[in-house]
Parts: sequence; structure tokens; C-alpha cells
Amino acid sequence: MSAPAVGQAPARRRPGRPRHEELEQKVLDAALELIDAEQEITISKLVERSGVSRAALYRRWPSLTLLIASALNTGRVVPPAICVDGDLRKNIFEALFGHGAEQTVEMYSESRFRQRIRLVMADRELQRAYWQSHVKMRRVPIEDALRAGMEKGILRSDLDVESCFDTVAGAAYYQLVVRGESFRVPETRARLEKAFDTVWRGMAAFPSR
Repeated sequence: MSAPAVGQAPARRRPGRPRHEELEQKVLDAALELIDAEQEITISKLVERSGVSRAALYRRWPSLTLLIASALNTGRVVPPAICVDGDLRKNIFEALFGHGAEQTVEMYSESRFRQRIRLVMADRELQRAYWQSHVKMRRVPIEDALRAGMEKGILRSDLDVESCFDTVAGAAYYQLVVRGESFRVPETRARLEKAFDTVWRGMAAFPSR
């Protein structure tokens, strides 16, 4: 492409559509409003609330299921890598239930957590989409730390790290979903630590007696 002639003003950019990120956030905000209000999420409602066209919406999300999964993930992030030096048990427990985990809970309200459970349990397709697109990624730091523990000889070499994570996470979900407890309650945290210790002893290469 040739440069503009000397003294010739460069061509002005035509006013374009809002940035892709702005369109995406408008749609996600509209979806979250419907989720928080416990209303059915439809394409028509999203178009009306967000002001984003149906065509633009489908360019970003091939299906309504994937869109809802993205909305449910708003405010949640992939945790940072876990330090595998020092006390690995303590580092993993803090990553799961420590200060950083509490901040995540504060960002992602309990009411929205319960709405997420309600929606995914009512729709298996949404449950699988949410698992594949978001939940699996947040497990990676814990699973990587467990693998590092196996390599260091701290944990048994025959562990299935996915099953280990499921076991620990299952104890946490039981407190929230079945018992209706909060992580902020000291008794709940004590119960989680005991459950974690039980699992850790089963994972440890040389469990203490």
C-alpha cells in the first residue's frame, strides 16, 4: 500500500461498531440480570436488554447454551500456579480454601452460585458446556501441584490427580450444596480441613502415623 502524498491528510477512519469486548459485556450483563432475576434466558430477551443484534450475538456464541455458560463464569478466574516448594500440603489447602479462595467467593456471590447450580442441574447440555469451557481450566493449578508432588516423591506415584481433585472438591460442594454451610463459618472450615487431611494421608507417599 502506497504512502499518502506529501501534504495529503491521511484518510479518516469511519466510525465503527463498538468494540467486540463492549458488545460481549453488554450481552453477558443482560444474561446475568435474567439469571439474578430467575427469569428464563432467551435470545429475544438478550437482544432486547443488551441492544446487541441477534447476528452479532451468534457471531460470538454459536449457541445459547455456550452464552449462558460464559455468563455463569463472569467474575470467576483461573487461579494462579501453586508454589510447589516448602509445605505442599499447606500450599494446596490455602489455594483451595485460603484467603484467595475467600476473595473469589466474595466476587462470585452465594446467590449467583446457587443460580448456577440450579441452571446446570436442570440442563445437562449446559452442565457439560460449562464444564468443558470453564470449570476444567480452574482445576489446572491444583492438578499441576499434585503432579509436582508425585514427581518430588511427596505423593504416591500411582495417583489419579483428577480423582484426587474430585474427592477434595466434593467435600467442599457438600458443605455448600447439601449442608447449606458457608466457608466463612469456622466449623465448616475445620470440617473441610479434616476432610482434606484424610484425603492427603491417602495420597501421601509416606503418610505420618
